[in-house]
Amino acid sequence: MRFHRILVFLLSLVAACVSAVAQDDDPIKIESSIVRLNVGVVDQRGHPITSLDRSQFAIYEDGVKQKITRFEASSAPFSVVMLLDMSGSTKSFRANIKLSAARFLDALAPDDRVAVVEFYSKINLLSDFSAIKFHAAQAIELANGQGDTDLYKALQFALDRLAKERTRRKAIVVLTDGVDTDARNDDRKVLASKSDNAMSDAIRPESSDAFNKVLKTADLQGVTIYPLALPTGDPKRLADPTPLQFALFDASRKRLQLIADRTGGTLNSINRLEEMGKLYAIVAADLRTLYTIEYDPANDKHDGLWRTVKVEVTGTDLIARSRQGYFAR
Repeated sequence: MRFHRILVFLLSLVAACVSAVAQDDDPIKIESSIVRLNVGVVDQRGHPITSLDRSQFAIYEDGVKQKITRFEASSAPFSVVMLLDMSGSTKSFRANIKLSAARFLDALAPDDRVAVVEFYSKINLLSDFSAIKFHAAQAIELANGQGDTDLYKALQFALDRLAKERTRRKAIVVLTDGVDTDARNDDRKVLASKSDNAMSDAIRPESSDAFNKVLKTADLQGVTIYPLALPTGDPKRLADPTPLQFALFDASRKRLQLIADRTGGTLNSINRLEEMGKLYAIVAADLRTLYTIEYDPANDKHDGLWRTVKVEVTGTDLIARSRQGYFAR
């Protein structure tokens, strides 16, 4: 009987320990209003400056100076998602895409972690985050697909993967023509009742719910997004383009520009496929010049209003580039 009691006690103790371990492994969700900025600094000639320290930066939100809580130098590693558009419109130049994407890997820092995601009517994680670039290179070779383009779902997928990278610096490089099939279908409905003359101003790019969700998530995580815009779908390349084609194309490109502006990235337009590798390398070089700065806003209201953010390098004529603000949700 005594042995039975001891056994029961030991089993209950083991169960308690297993439960404690399981709880420790559960993700910890912390409500925080911390704002994270990836900041590039250049001199008057546009040359990047990478030798600054925390004391040389000042952050202002709605004109009020903020206290910097965390600072990472430009040498700190990034976690990067490579998003590859494998929809039907890219099928004729897949070899260019794969060669150019591989060049991007070569230009990254050794400690940068890379994940590769392809998207079309489906979204596939081809290679999860790793600093071993060979894994990403193999994944790029496997990329393939056809059909529609789930661009905003793919961006949301990438952001969700980046959330698991915790406090690391984060970026997305997305190769696409900017068309999201669902958003374009909605745009067509808006334009259906418009005259040719009214089409150019009829679409509000920020009207897409999926698009706005991407912006909100990127804001919360401080993810910088670099769109590389493929030339496919540009009406200027057609013999007799219609006002409808121009309006649809302009809306998709404006959304790409908004994504870059809101996240502190840059939109690079690929005019010739031969330029793709060079632009990938430029983005990789830009990542290696960014500082990361965090602050806890003095205004802690989550009222959904826009907060204007300005970054200055004190006592110099250097120019700082970052996202211009966020919605306090």
